[in-house]
Amino acid sequence: MNTFTRSVELLHRAMDVNQLRYQVAANNIANSEVPNYKRQEVNFESELKRAFEDEADTTHRFQLTRTDSRHIQINSPLDWRTVEPRRVTDWTTTANANGNNVDAEYEAANILRMQMNYRLLTQLQSFEFSQMKIAMKK
Repeated sequence: MNTFTRSVELLHRAMDVNQLRYQVAANNIANSEVPNYKRQEVNFESELKRAFEDEADTTHRFQLTRTDSRHIQINSPLDWRTVEPRRVTDWTTTANANGNNVDAEYEAANILRMQMNYRLLTQLQSFEFSQMKIAMKK
């Protein structure tokens, strides 16, 4: 896969994950006064990093041969396009007397950070397409 396609796909996935994070943070704020509600967050980058490392490590991997299609394939690299974001609930902490662990100020700052991140991602995607447009003109 060429770098343009890969970059655009990664930016698109990052924008989707950012939107999911925004929804989760908004849900946390909406439930900040609900007794025993536990805050959630989205985990994506660590799994994506693991997939990239797995893809890069395929050259040093011991190759197994499958003689039958029913054999389990254990040495195939994890494809980064199959990595999905996961909602993770923080069950370990309690910040309020009612058992709730949502800090509304932290979530509001988190939403602001996500908005700025989304703006940056859209600018990066615009840059990728402008580079392609320049290359096509020449």
